Amino acid sequence: MSRAKQKNIDTGMGLERLAVAVQDVDSMFDIDTIRALRDKVCEIAGVTYNMDENADVSVRVITDHIRSATFMISDGIMPTNEGRGYVLRRLIRRAARHGRLLGISGSFLADLSATVIETSREGYPELEEKRVFIHEVLDKEEEAFGKTIDQGLRILADLENELAAKNEKTLSGEKAFELYDTYGFPLDLTKDILTEKGYEVDEEAFAACMKEQRERARNARKTTNYMGKELTVYDKVDPALQTEFTGYDTLCDESEIALLMTEVTEEDAGDFVQALTEGEKSAIITKKTPFYATKGGQIGDKGVIVAAEGEFKVEDTISILDGKTVHVGVVTKGMLRVGDKVTLTVDRDGRLDTEKNHSGTHLLQKALKVVLGEHVEQKGSYVAPNRLRFDFAHFKPMTKEEIRKVEDLVNEKIREEIAVRTDVMTIEEAKKTGAMALFGEKYGEKVRVVSMGDFSKEFCGGTHVKNTGEIQAFKIVAENGVAAGVRRIEALTGRNVFEYYRGIEETLETVSGILRAGNGDIVEKARKLQEEIKALSSEIESMKAKAAQASLGNAASDAEDVNGVSVVAKALENVDMNGMRDLGDSLKEKLGSCVVILASAAGPKVNLMVMATDDAVKRGAHAGNIIREAAKLVGGGGGGRPNLAQAGGKNAAGIPDAIRKAQEIVRSQIK
Repeated sequence: MSRAKQKNIDTGMGLERLAVAVQDVDSMFDIDTIRALRDKVCEIAGVTYNMDENADVSVRVITDHIRSATFMISDGIMPTNEGRGYVLRRLIRRAARHGRLLGISGSFLADLSATVIETSREGYPELEEKRVFIHEVLDKEEEAFGKTIDQGLRILADLENELAAKNEKTLSGEKAFELYDTYGFPLDLTKDILTEKGYEVDEEAFAACMKEQRERARNARKTTNYMGKELTVYDKVDPALQTEFTGYDTLCDESEIALLMTEVTEEDAGDFVQALTEGEKSAIITKKTPFYATKGGQIGDKGVIVAAEGEFKVEDTISILDGKTVHVGVVTKGMLRVGDKVTLTVDRDGRLDTEKNHSGTHLLQKALKVVLGEHVEQKGSYVAPNRLRFDFAHFKPMTKEEIRKVEDLVNEKIREEIAVRTDVMTIEEAKKTGAMALFGEKYGEKVRVVSMGDFSKEFCGGTHVKNTGEIQAFKIVAENGVAAGVRRIEALTGRNVFEYYRGIEETLETVSGILRAGNGDIVEKARKLQEEIKALSSEIESMKAKAAQASLGNAASDAEDVNGVSVVAKALENVDMNGMRDLGDSLKEKLGSCVVILASAAGPKVNLMVMATDDAVKRGAHAGNIIREAAKLVGGGGGGRPNLAQAGGKNAAGIPDAIRKAQEIVRSQIK
């Protein structure tokens, strides 16, 4: 047996090709497992293999593609318009088209997938486990494609005849685009069909038509979509579809899946689907729901949706056009289908914590008006399970005393255990009650008014506690400005307050351990340590100054006279920049008209400084120019004014050369 010259060469000898060799047949379509599928294709199409080459090509395409599609779907891949989902969609559509070429009418791919499963389930048991799901996906995709393929094939056949009559080999981009835009016939399918018959498509012209259409659509959106956003699957939901919200009274309810959609992202507008499988990020609309959708500052609920054959983790709940509620998340188990009966369960702890924060926000707004004045007006809010945020109109930062008063007033109303009442009434009736409405907010004919005794009364569609006592506690953790005339308060309620204080307690215990003091003695111990540190720092600075002065030696007597200007150049050890400036000032006082050049090494790091008195500058000295050149010799850079410049470097060995260079420059400058 001969060996490949190089190791690790991919010979392409996969399972099917090995089977071809072992079973001694002509091709992979003749091995036992695939031959059974090939024969099934022939049976459905009513053809005999090896009798007509064109028919054989279609048989092989269908056989290959349905095998691939079956396995891809079993792995959780769904037909989409991008990535691997697009590959799957193309495989299914191409197989369906070749079925038409063989004269097969109606859907047939699901029947063929049954043969794939039968012949491969022993080695791949997941095929049998997902049999029903695989069939449903194939049926839905083939049905959707079948609506366009027959008409498109007829039109394309006419176009082929026109090309032949004109003796042309390229279909115009405009015609290909008309097929796509008017009849939904994909470009890749047009190319596949024409390529098989020796024709081409003008893809550049097709792309130009596509671009023109997008521009038209964009311009149209400017007049129809005030947000100016790209349309998504959410914009295509039937306006007649409504979602009944039952979450004011319950956290668990039963309903039916009305719509399933793939994930909407910045890159993908999403699509309607009939089924979702494990791992898919997606969105669900049900006919009724206890899940609160994000609006009015309150974030959407989280939780789970459970069907007979699948589970869905709700990671967010949003509101789209006409108030429809969309549950956004991921399928965590099994499969979900349109029409499935489901149980929707809101995360209880998350909702209750959110309600405490929302009711706390109402109390906060009223308390701010009491403490700061009636000018306080809501400018925005954010209510989540872990915190609340409230933006309001106010002209200056709140004092510590004001913050404490607001906090105390809210906690007083919590302790009073005031019943929280909700009434639905007309806007006019609500205004007569004195309820606060958010300026600029759009309200319907009927509004919900949430009242907490005589203390707080507001228009609000959110969810709330039944009694202020359920809030338990309220703590302001931050107050700051976010815009001109707008302040922001961040606060906690309920168990989040207790967690906040627990964190403070743990910090105190840690600090007590470090200071070796009891909690009651921490402040005094910290104050004494501060005093000791201050005294030691002063002593250290004094010692450093003395050491620097000592390292300077009798520099004044060593000064060089350059045309009447004293020039001092000295290398020091472990003196920082502040210390060198002090030394320079001291030398200037002693020497009068002078230039001071100092360098200090602290390990590999180098500090350079040059000072010049005003009269030396008038004579031509320029500290910035001196240090710029000298710093290069210690591997650094710097600059500065004529009378003061400093630089850093990283090559202490270059200090002697840097000082000599600085002296040379001074000699050349002073005239």
